[in-house]
Amino acid sequence: MLLALALGLAGWLVARSRALGFRRAGVTPHSLPSYHAWYVALWAAVPAVIVALAWSAFSPALIAHAALADPAAANLPAFGIERDSILAEAASAARGPSGPLFNRQAATMVEPFRAAMLRFGTFGAILTLIAGFAGGAFAFLRIRPNFTARTRVEQAVMGLLLLASLVAILTTIGIVASLVFETGRFFQIVSPIDFLFGTHWSPDPMAAPGASTGSTFGAVPLFWGTIFIGAIIAMIVAIPLGLMSAIYLTQYASATLRKWMKPLLEILAGVPTVVYGYFAALTVAPAVRDGAQAIGIASASSESALAAGLVMGIMIIPFVSSMADDSIAAVPQAMRDGSLAMGATKSETIRRVLIPAALPGIVAGIMLAVSRAIGETMIVVMAAGAAARLTANPFASMTTVTFQIVAMLTGEGSFDHPATLSAFALGMVLFMVTLLLNFVALRVVKRFREAYE
Repeated sequence: MLLALALGLAGWLVARSRALGFRRAGVTPHSLPSYHAWYVALWAAVPAVIVALAWSAFSPALIAHAALADPAAANLPAFGIERDSILAEAASAARGPSGPLFNRQAATMVEPFRAAMLRFGTFGAILTLIAGFAGGAFAFLRIRPNFTARTRVEQAVMGLLLLASLVAILTTIGIVASLVFETGRFFQIVSPIDFLFGTHWSPDPMAAPGASTGSTFGAVPLFWGTIFIGAIIAMIVAIPLGLMSAIYLTQYASATLRKWMKPLLEILAGVPTVVYGYFAALTVAPAVRDGAQAIGIASASSESALAAGLVMGIMIIPFVSSMADDSIAAVPQAMRDGSLAMGATKSETIRRVLIPAALPGIVAGIMLAVSRAIGETMIVVMAAGAAARLTANPFASMTTVTFQIVAMLTGEGSFDHPATLSAFALGMVLFMVTLLLNFVALRVVKRFREAYE
C-alpha cells in the first residue's frame, strides 16, 4: 500500500510538471495542471492498490503451501485442529517478535514461514510496482494540451462516490437477504400463524423439533413486552421531559444558560447503553421494588418493566428534546410576533401557535425515539428480566424481542434448530417495525420542511 501511494505521488509530480511545461511553451491546455496530475496519480495508484489487495488475499495460502513443502513439515500431524494451531502459531511468530511458543513443533516451522513470507512478499511488491508503473506510464503518455483530464478525473471521482453509496446499499441488501433467508427456514418448521399470534413462548434449544414445536414459539408476549417497555413506559417518561426541556431552552432560557444546558442534555445521548443498564439494575430496579413493596405490592420484582422503561425513557430524552428544539426554532418568527401582537401571553403563544406549528417535527422525533427504544438491548437484559409474560403489571419482570434474540443466538443450540432460527424471525419483525417507524418519521419531517422552508 505504501508503494502504491508512493507511485501515485510520483505520478502526480511528474504529470504536473509536464502540464506546467505546456504553459511555459505558450500553449493553453484544456485542463489545469492539477487535473493532469490527479489523472496520472489515479492511474498509478489505483492499479497498484488493486494488485496489493488481491495479493494480500491470495498470498497467505501460497505462503502456507510453500512452508508445508519444507522438510520440517514432515513431522506435523496429518490434519485436524492441532495441525492448524501449530501452523497458525508458527505463522504468527514468523511475522514479528513474539513470546515463547506454546508448541515445540511450531518452532521448527517458523523459519520456513519466514522464508516464504519474504519470497512472496518481494514478489507481491514487484507486482505492485509493475502494475502502478504500467498504469502511470499509460496515463502519462496520454497527456496532451487538448487532453480532457478534468473530465476524466471528475468521472473517476463520480465512480468513487457511486461505489461508496453502493457499499451502504449492498450492505442493507445483504442484511435483509440474510434475515429473509433464515426467517424462511424458521417458518418451514414453525407456522407463521403460531409465531405471530401465539401467546406462549418457551423454546428449548436442546429439544428435538416435533409436531408440537410451534406451540412453544408464540411471540405475542415478546411483542407486548417490547411495546410496553419501549413504546409506553419509556415514552411516558421521554415525551413530557423532552418536550418541556425543548420549550424551556428555546423560549425561556437565557442565551448563556442555553449554551450550557443544551450540551449537557445531549451528553445523555452519548452515554453507552451498558452504563444505563448498570444504572437500571443497581439503582433504579431496587428503588422501584422497595417503593412498590412500601405501598403494599408484595409481588414487585427486582427486575421489572417499570425500571427498564424509566431508564430507557431517560436515555431517549435527547432524541425527543433535540428534534422538538429544532422544530420549535424553525417556526417563523412572524408567527410568534403575530400572536404576541394580538395580545396572547407567552405561554398561550407556545400552546396555541408554536406547538401546533412544530407538531410534525415533534412527532417525527417521537417516532425516531420509539424506534430507538424498541431496539434497545442492554437495559432490558440487565433490568427487565427474561420471563415472557403477557401482563400489564409494570412491577413484574418482562422480556422483549431484543433480549430473546441475544438469548437464542448466544446459546449452545445448533443453527439448524428452530430455537436459534427464531432469533432471525424476531429480528425480521423488529426490522420491519423500525423501518416502518423511520419511514413514517421521514415522511412527517418531509412535510414539515415543505411547510416552513
